[in-house]
Amino acid sequence: MIRTESPDVDVQTELYRAVMDQSGGRPVCFRTLDVGGDKMLPYWQNAKEENPAMGWRSIRITLDHPAIMRHQLRALIRASGGRPLSVMFPMIAEVAEYDAARRILDLELDRASHRHETLPEKLSVGCMIEVPSLVFQLPQVLQRVDFLSVGSNDLAQFLFARDRGNQRMAERYDLLSPPFLTVLQRILDACHAADVPCSVCGEMAGSPLDAMALAGLGFRRLSVNGPAVGPVKAMIRSMNVADAERVVKKLMHSSAHSLRSNLASYALDHGVQIS
Repeated sequence: MIRTESPDVDVQTELYRAVMDQSGGRPVCFRTLDVGGDKMLPYWQNAKEENPAMGWRSIRITLDHPAIMRHQLRALIRASGGRPLSVMFPMIAEVAEYDAARRILDLELDRASHRHETLPEKLSVGCMIEVPSLVFQLPQVLQRVDFLSVGSNDLAQFLFARDRGNQRMAERYDLLSPPFLTVLQRILDACHAADVPCSVCGEMAGSPLDAMALAGLGFRRLSVNGPAVGPVKAMIRSMNVADAERVVKKLMHSSAHSLRSNLASYALDHGVQIS
């Protein structure tokens, strides 16, 4: 997004290798190209769409132009250099899309094998749940993936039919509402039953109060930006997870517009650090 032209395979390989080298053996998950909507590339001609958030973006672009995805996956396989590799496909709306993306990955693995290149020591493949339709195919997708990640920003946007870029809608629907927490609980329960790790990313995971609710639902993997690590970690260290779980699961069955004030009061009364 900061380049004037698309990086080729060699450039991408060096970038991904540098990330893996600097991780010091810690796990790194790479998402395939996730652009469109509010994330535009300066070197692509972007046709105007009436609803760009629901338009031609993310996995839809790379499935329509598989060479883009093949080049990225080729670079990731090379960069792994025999180390573990974790790949995640974004904005999957149905299992058929995941299968199509996975076939492209398998093509690149076969290509690397035929060229006697070093394959990843271990390959983990997953996808993001950002589109509500995939929730209704959880049994099928969980048979295929090694992990799932909930993209809270888009999932909420689509679940509530809320344009998150519209200021009039910004405060109308709350992520700490019973409907949204119920969807998250359904996803997590299915993942637990299938023994598939599930994480949450997006603004929700980086907010201490929201992260407390996620921990209360049973989530144990949160993906947050750098500045949010300290506040979220401080909240987690100050909470009693079992007690928070009891409270969250009791409150989420209410018909309230939001549980935010209730959870904030609970945090204040029990010394949970949310600010």
